[in-house]
Amino acid sequence: MKRPAGHEFAVIGLGRFGSAVALNLIERGYSVLGIDRSPEIVQNLADRITQIVALDSTNEDALLAVDILSFDTVVVSIGTHFENNLMTTVTLKNLGARRVVCKAVSERQQQILLRVGADEVVLPEHEAGARLAWRLAEPQVLDHLELGAGFSVAEVHVPEWLIGQSLMMSSLRRRFNINVLAIRRDNQMIVTPAADLLFARGDMIVIIGTDPSISSFCSQV
Repeated sequence: MKRPAGHEFAVIGLGRFGSAVALNLIERGYSVLGIDRSPEIVQNLADRITQIVALDSTNEDALLAVDILSFDTVVVSIGTHFENNLMTTVTLKNLGARRVVCKAVSERQQQILLRVGADEVVLPEHEAGARLAWRLAEPQVLDHLELGAGFSVAEVHVPEWLIGQSLMMSSLRRRFNINVLAIRRDNQMIVTPAADLLFARGDMIVIIGTDPSISSFCSQV
């Protein structure tokens, strides 16, 4: 599904985690620049990530040469060398990158990266690359569970245009091919909500559907 222009991602470090982030964002129609120091890794992924380059991400001139500041979000996922991870993050923030999301392998690394300016730091043990891609691509999705075969469950803030409408009036199944499993309201979970229940401000809705259907709904949130 082609996404509207306006949000572009760069992913630095294309190991298992970084490549999962990049490929999942590409599958959702986003423009992604892949960056890795290893020409071999770049060559192996060139047929799957069309915008890809081998460079030293701690080098300011190299980053400026690929217009890194034009990207809305830069994901730093350098695996084995924390020093390079740290220096890349510092370099990006010094250059003025808008949003830098980093990978860390320990809480100590997480604290250090946050102190040097990272906007968000994730621990791969707690968050798979595909799940991070969902959160980057669909900020409205609070939680996401892949069911396999292209189906997922997601928890989403109720959009403004749904407030005051009932489940029947909204025709979510017909319009987006998604089903509402539950509504979280005031710390209570309403499972299999009635067709005449009105959506209210502050509701969280738990939906199930294909990944493209959920993305289509989220683009309207």
